[in-house]
Amino acid sequence: MSRAMHPQIQYTMPAEWAPQESIWMAWPSHEDLWQENLKPTQKEFTDLCKMIGAAGTTIELACLNEERMLEAQTALSGLEVNFHLLPYGEIWFRDTLPVFKTSSNGGLQKSRFHFNGWGEKYMLPGDERIGDLVSDLSPGDTKVYDWVLEGGSVEVDGNGLLLTSRQCLLNPNRNPTLNETQIEARLRSDIGAEKILWLNDGLINDHTDGHIDTMARFVAPGEVALMSPLGKSDPNYEILTQMHQDLSAMTDLQNRPLKIHTVPSVGELLDEEGELMPASYMNFLISNGKVIVPIYGNAQDQEAVQALKTIFPRHQVHGLMAKSILTGGGAFHCITQQIPKRVNV
Repeated sequence: MSRAMHPQIQYTMPAEWAPQESIWMAWPSHEDLWQENLKPTQKEFTDLCKMIGAAGTTIELACLNEERMLEAQTALSGLEVNFHLLPYGEIWFRDTLPVFKTSSNGGLQKSRFHFNGWGEKYMLPGDERIGDLVSDLSPGDTKVYDWVLEGGSVEVDGNGLLLTSRQCLLNPNRNPTLNETQIEARLRSDIGAEKILWLNDGLINDHTDGHIDTMARFVAPGEVALMSPLGKSDPNYEILTQMHQDLSAMTDLQNRPLKIHTVPSVGELLDEEGELMPASYMNFLISNGKVIVPIYGNAQDQEAVQALKTIFPRHQVHGLMAKSILTGGGAFHCITQQIPKRVNV
């Protein structure tokens, strides 16, 4: 029988608002990393899990050891959680786990990209193995790709568009031998994108070098949300202004301008040492009819949540505190990785 009669199955990364089967997460455990923020982070993590559970989404939870598993089981009692004893460096599963893709015939693919500690800045024991271990425990076929890509660095609209940043994907600390044209070709073949949209720089002090999930997010096919600066005193004023200008010049596959939605910026949020934190309302999680927005205890929180309620009229939008999680460098989107629901299975 000819090859033409058996076309190769095409897998693509679905939009996050597509139905989800489950979400992988990891219980915050490393006292040496979180220090006095460990317990507050566990509290925020627990609140997030409860909201995910209320969306009808199963949680696959990695735990470092039996003691931490018991701690997590107590905190998450009553939720639909599958507990797994697994080694991991930290809880940033968006980046260390596979990217899950689906096909039109109901197939699921676990796409394993190389992870190098965000440009070899944070090489934590366990992070080099957790992607393979989770892949072994998850449904679908595994495909391994020979280049560095973190899940938080790409955003898709489910209709052929992919949004990313040059600061991250073209950073010499990721794939120094690949240029923009070569990266685009890989995003088309390995993610399933048809058109690549590039932003430039991410937020100040973002150790991920400009992950798109703190910069701008698709909220519907051809529609993007981003933060609007709080005047010229906003530390990210120039960066956010440039993002808006760049997105305003971009088009979808039919050359129609993108529809742009704005949410107020977090503004200046400082840590205990007085350093600016890379806080973003864009690091929200979409899961089975809910949008869970990180908030930080500042004046813009409720305005941002209300703006996202307008942007997502068919979803329930909730704001949850994430300032302790942010001390580790990210928020809700960074600590989750969803498995899409397969059709026809």
